[in-house]
Order: sequence, then structure tokens, then C-alpha cells
Amino acid sequence: MTTLTHGDGQDLLAAFKRGWEKRDPDTILALFARNAEYRDEPFEEPLSGSNAIRALWNEICARQAHIEVDAERIWVSGRSVLASFHAAYTLRATAERRRVRGFMTFELDEDGLVERYRCWPAERAVGTDSTLAPELGSASDASMEVGAADGR
Repeated sequence: MTTLTHGDGQDLLAAFKRGWEKRDPDTILALFARNAEYRDEPFEEPLSGSNAIRALWNEICARQAHIEVDAERIWVSGRSVLASFHAAYTLRATAERRRVRGFMTFELDEDGLVERYRCWPAERAVGTDSTLAPELGSASDASMEVGAADGR
């Protein structure tokens, strides 16, 4: 088993950040193994497989705008990358600005793809984004937003 370097962890987090901020599900999915387990909330059942993960990220990308994500600290242990992070985004349906702080882990397989992702987020509304007009007819979509790194 090849041990990851701190640089490998930074590269992984940079790609995750790039995919989320650019609202690009393909960039996110390229990080994950086909049969990956994805748990974005500690008390929810995990998603399993690339189709389920893609569906989630398609939804996240459609609902969010003005996304900012940064890893505060990155640790690497064996084949795992752990990171504390903060993020902010605007809900397109309501123009509500949200901030997230949390911790996430990525467990990588031998090919360097994520086989298990877990996140522990704390999220709150912090105001309204005056640069974005709410989308008409989408207010009900806001109730489906989630907290955390994946932006539910």
C-alpha cells in the first residue's frame, strides 16, 4: 500500500474545491471510485456509487452560486486525507447566503480514487446576497438545501 504525501492531500482538496466552486460535477466525480461511499451528513445513510454521487452534485451545482471553499488544515495518514474546511455559497432560489464549517475525510483506494467520503458540517444562514436575484418559482427548492461541504 502506497502512503500518500501531504502534497497528494493538497492536490485532492484543490481538485474538490475547483469542482465545487466551478459548479462542475465532472471534476468532482473524477475524484471518486465507481463504487464509492459518500456520506455528507453523519446521521444520514451514505450514497453509494457514481450515479448517486453525480445526482447529488448535479443538484448542488444547480442550486448554488457564488461558491467559496477553502481547506483550513489538511492531514494525511496512510491512504486517508482529512481536512477542516470552511465554505460559503448563495442559494439561487432565495439569494440566501450560507456559511459552512466542518471536517471531511477522504479514504483513497490503490488507484488514488476516493472510495469513502465523510463530512461533518455545521451550517447557517448569514444574510442575503444582494448581487443575485432569487429565481422565480424556485422557493420550494431552498427547503431541499443541505449543510456541509457538498452544500445541501
